[in-house]
Amino acid sequence: MDIVSDGSTLVLRGDFDVRSTSEVRNAVYDLLDRHDGHVTIDITQVDTVDVTALKVLAVASRFAHRDGRRIVLRGACPAVRRMLHLSHLIRFVELEREAIPA
Repeated sequence: MDIVSDGSTLVLRGDFDVRSTSEVRNAVYDLLDRHDGHVTIDITQVDTVDVTALKVLAVASRFAHRDGRRIVLRGACPAVRRMLHLSHLIRFVELEREAIPA
């Protein structure tokens, strides 16, 4: 798993699964410590993701929300969106709205 911080955005690359959750969790909370408002987690370049990894994002989102902040998930492919709905984690994770082409 590659994790790159770009301002208030955390870009993840590779496999986001149970093996990388600790590393991603630390990076997310570090980013939250450095930014007061809106934080984006870009998973556009994530090859695989599992429910355990998505739970990390859901818990971090709830934590941020309690402090009046937001975590937005960018680049969630249809399979990830489906997993969020099936696991009911969609209630806790905010997805970035995609522009609709004209």
